[in-house]
Amino acid sequence: MNARVPELAPAEAGRFVSIHGLHHWAWRCRDAEETRHFYEDILGLPLAHLIRAETVPSTGEYCPYVHIFFRMTDGSYIAFFDLGDDIAAEPSPNTPAWVNHMALKVGSMAELLEAKRRLEENGVALIGVTDHHFVQSIYFFDPNGFRLELTYQNGSADYMAEKAASAHDELRHWIEEKARRRAAIA
Repeated sequence: MNARVPELAPAEAGRFVSIHGLHHWAWRCRDAEETRHFYEDILGLPLAHLIRAETVPSTGEYCPYVHIFFRMTDGSYIAFFDLGDDIAAEPSPNTPAWVNHMALKVGSMAELLEAKRRLEENGVALIGVTDHHFVQSIYFFDPNGFRLELTYQNGSADYMAEKAASAHDELRHWIEEKARRRAAIA
């Protein structure tokens, strides 16, 4: 059986509007105050905005909630929805716990080590420092069971340029290998 390997083409300039960066990333939380304490008091991200509503603006669905936003130094936000029922989002049953996560950048290796110390001081279990060759990372879970990564990018500009230049070829090889594996078990 010959598996079709899709063609990969680099993105064309002008094909879509320019995306300037992350505004916010949102996740469900069990309790807004527990989440505020973790993100503001432990991670140091200030609570910067709160929306309280009875209906969902985009759908009109009745669902009382509070939507809280924590500002990062680049102006982007991490946001959470407390639906008032003390239920956290459940992890995906078909995905290992280490896969779905959000990585947040810190400015130096010293800051990463300080974050590690502060998290441990606050009783947060973590893994790392893990060396990924272009970043050094620590991993931990927030009170809602969501996995977070704090990372310091230490890859040289040359290394990052080499990886950018080879990314499409590396992806093509992965797709071909995956197709061969799937064909072998079919």
